Amino acid sequence: MKKRIIGFDLARAYAIFGMFIVNFNMVFGNHDATSLVGKFLVLFSGHSSTVFVILAGMGVGLMTNRIQEYSDLDKKRLRSTIFKRAAFLFVFGMLFCIWWPADILHLYGGYMSIGALLVFMDKKYYLMAAAITIAVFHLLLLMIPFESGWNLSNLEYPEFWTLSGFIRNTFYNGWNPIFPWFSYFAIGLYLGRLDWNQKQIQQKIFSTGLMIYLLIEGIRYGSTFLNLSTEAREFINADYIPPTLPFVLNTIGFGMMLITGFMFISQYISEKPWAMDLARTGQMTLTHYVSHLSIGLIVFALFRGTNYSEVISGKNTVEPLYILLYSLGFFILSMYFSKLWGKKHKQGPLEILMRKITN
Repeated sequence: MKKRIIGFDLARAYAIFGMFIVNFNMVFGNHDATSLVGKFLVLFSGHSSTVFVILAGMGVGLMTNRIQEYSDLDKKRLRSTIFKRAAFLFVFGMLFCIWWPADILHLYGGYMSIGALLVFMDKKYYLMAAAITIAVFHLLLLMIPFESGWNLSNLEYPEFWTLSGFIRNTFYNGWNPIFPWFSYFAIGLYLGRLDWNQKQIQQKIFSTGLMIYLLIEGIRYGSTFLNLSTEAREFINADYIPPTLPFVLNTIGFGMMLITGFMFISQYISEKPWAMDLARTGQMTLTHYVSHLSIGLIVFALFRGTNYSEVISGKNTVEPLYILLYSLGFFILSMYFSKLWGKKHKQGPLEILMRKITN
């Protein structure tokens, strides 16, 4: 494996581990837990999913970072492949929504479809697309109440399976709507087109991410000393829902630092067996995403002596420490599965299925 790819896959492994924590905590835990471990779990909220989407964009960007070498026929074939994979993720994700209403895969299909239209443009247009996506979301926020269609008492979206509700949920106020979440994918496209072998590039991306992150954290901290309206305070400190500008910039900054950090350390650990195992886990994120939201949830519910429907209803939350330990244990098992599976296959089970259908 190339060191650059090792770093990319290590970041994906982190992202899937973070999603384990976020989703297990969402189902079994209490987001308002005040214990030290409870606050630690909440730190992963937002950051893991956003890093996941940035990395998805980077994956597409890395496929096209030698754009000058591609013929028109090559570009046509690659764009067709991206569209096919987008369609696969959309259909698979819509089916998965029946089980897991907060699914992100069908939205990945949306991100990738838009990305396929932009993929061979100059990389500066990716940053423009990100800015436009964020701006459109905030315009919609002024026109449509964000809680439209939601039952916030149990975080259900009853109108999802109606045409108007589906469109609103997908583009504006769902869990990971295209506006503004495509901005993360667009940032990923931009990062994927950079030459990560240059240390100057890594340093520039890390320092830019750090400045963005510290700026937003500084604004949030400073706002505690100001006499702001409730609306202004909620806008500045929004966490995932709704994904306002401070949240988006904060998570973009964090993602840039995290990805660059993994790219940097991969230079020194790329030959380590445990690093290879983590990288294989990162290569199978689709498989592990689905497994933790199916097998992982069912097994956790069985450990508690309940069924899945009772868990979803929010009864009898689990202590944060147990959620952390279960997330860690499930990740270790996922890594071990990746190691065994990787001895015979280059991709995970669902990744192989997707490639067979879309190639």
